[in-house]
Amino acid sequence: MSVQVAAPAVELKELSMDKAAVAAPSCPPAPPPSCSGPVTEREAAPAAERAHPPPPSSSGCPPPPQPPLSAAARAPQASAMKRSDPLLPQHRHHHGGGDNNGGGGGGCGAAEALVSPDGTVTEAPRTVKKIQFADQKQEFNKRPTKIGRRSLSRSISQSSTDSYSSAASYTDSSDDETSPRDKQQKNSKGSSDFCVKNIKQAEFGRREIEIAEQEMPALMALRKRAQGEKPLAGAKIVGCTHITAQTAVLMETLGALGAQCRWAACNIYSTLNEVAAALAESGFPVFAWKGESEDDFWWCIDRCVNVEGWQPNMILDDGGDLTHWIYKKYPNMFKKIKGIVEESVTGVHRLYQLSKAGKLCVPAMNVNDSVTKQKFDNLYCCRESILDGLKRTTDMMFGGKQVVVCGYGEVGKGCCAALKAMGSIVYVTEIDPICALQACMDGFRLVKLNEVIRQVDIVITCTGNKNVVTREHLDRMKNSCIVCNMGHSNTEIDVASLRTPELTWERVRSQVDHVIWPDGKRIVLLAEGRLLNLSCSTVPTFVLSITATTQALALIELYNAPEGRYKQDVYLLPKKMDEYVASLHLPTFDAHLTELTDEQAKYLGLNKNGPFKPNYYRCRSRRPQRARGDRVGTAASERGGGDNGIKGFHPV
Repeated sequence: MSVQVAAPAVELKELSMDKAAVAAPSCPPAPPPSCSGPVTEREAAPAAERAHPPPPSSSGCPPPPQPPLSAAARAPQASAMKRSDPLLPQHRHHHGGGDNNGGGGGGCGAAEALVSPDGTVTEAPRTVKKIQFADQKQEFNKRPTKIGRRSLSRSISQSSTDSYSSAASYTDSSDDETSPRDKQQKNSKGSSDFCVKNIKQAEFGRREIEIAEQEMPALMALRKRAQGEKPLAGAKIVGCTHITAQTAVLMETLGALGAQCRWAACNIYSTLNEVAAALAESGFPVFAWKGESEDDFWWCIDRCVNVEGWQPNMILDDGGDLTHWIYKKYPNMFKKIKGIVEESVTGVHRLYQLSKAGKLCVPAMNVNDSVTKQKFDNLYCCRESILDGLKRTTDMMFGGKQVVVCGYGEVGKGCCAALKAMGSIVYVTEIDPICALQACMDGFRLVKLNEVIRQVDIVITCTGNKNVVTREHLDRMKNSCIVCNMGHSNTEIDVASLRTPELTWERVRSQVDHVIWPDGKRIVLLAEGRLLNLSCSTVPTFVLSITATTQALALIELYNAPEGRYKQDVYLLPKKMDEYVASLHLPTFDAHLTELTDEQAKYLGLNKNGPFKPNYYRCRSRRPQRARGDRVGTAASERGGGDNGIKGFHPV
């Protein structure tokens, strides 16, 4: 084809194609590249190289590809030798191939043209190299041998035994593996009464705390209302809870109300290092970091308690470890405590054990069984955080997956509701006929674990019991089954039975392990069987505002109660306080309560201002446990959050 074009502005002297070469017979043209096929090396070659083909061989066929010219050598030729056909698209990268720098085009219809001195435009010959995918496919299908997998496992987690108690691998906030106990750190005020991972992270932690404050309206309102009165003036509170941004807001609220605080972490994996640094920078003696060892855990608790010239008079505990430590190690100090506030079901069990044995010499407040804790922290918190924890660790899709949830308490209800809403097929196991009937009426199939263990994709425990998932269950699980725990204790999954030489452990990412059987089957174990949501993700701040406000009010109540109101026993939070905590959160939703008329209040036998429920009203889904007297306790497993990561620890 001939196309008349304007005379080129540059004399085409570089076009060194002699007449013999033009007149030589041409080889059969190579087939044009497919629009949907892969980009070949020929197509991906720079435009200047294709525009200046080497002299033909004696056979008349194009020679093998030559090494590419340097940029300096081919720069003048690019403008003189190659010109795109004006009738064809100019931007080849719009058609799915090539780059946008004049490089090779894999797009359809994007032909290259050669311009001869007489103005004739001819299409440049193309050669297409076929790409063979067979070897690549074979390469992808290759699976590592058992030795190879074990080698990979050792490269990630050192060995199948030495990584189980090694928490350093979970610490992802700093590359420095030096133990914080070996560091000498000071905050901007010159104080060194703390032990955190890195005090330089304080600025980032402060931002997280400020974000959390926006979602904790009740706690901020309590801080504002009671700050002038200082109801906790003189209180010396030693605490052992999760150290997160939400807990930091609680600690700073207690400080604003007049209390002195010293704090340690109740879980070796849930501490946010930057938040701990921000608290230390603000002057709070904090002893915690993510990835503590068992020895570090108890060392941090002791550093909080054993301080010369500082006698704590209040305990805020989550799991009972701090209470047990003081009770065992410092009995004289324990006798001087004015009150204990316990949040978790495990800690409450421990308090009831002490009470039943007649060894509890201080009054204690059971926050775990308050309605605001049970109905909101346990149910709604887990309904959202179960999905968050699974997504962050496994990136899985829930639709169509078969899931078995062990336990249908408040935590189990939240997990089941969330997974069902995402399209999962949910089974439930239960021992309590009342909870079992609730599960059936909520549309879940009640089964025994043995009946579905071979077919389910996810196993979630939330019972508070031990050995709910045994080695026998683990052996029968399908390949790639995900196993995790949403209950308080890390005893629900028999992880210890997996620590045997015939099984290989591979660390996939933080808090995610593959446990591989000799036949190649593997399960995905999350957080080594510990609390999933607080170990692998976060929990909704607004829900924790409810729990934190309840804890603060319980501390205020016990600290300011006149002598004789509370004896040496375990008490429930007064129902009036439960309702007050709930009312503080209603303005966030622009909610408006209906008020009883005098006639209606008289008819119901209630005070117009509450409480509206009797003290025995728990919103409970499990049968309560009795302590001494008629004070109602709990036997359920809920989020609690006090799992310290140390298996099999019981104080009494």
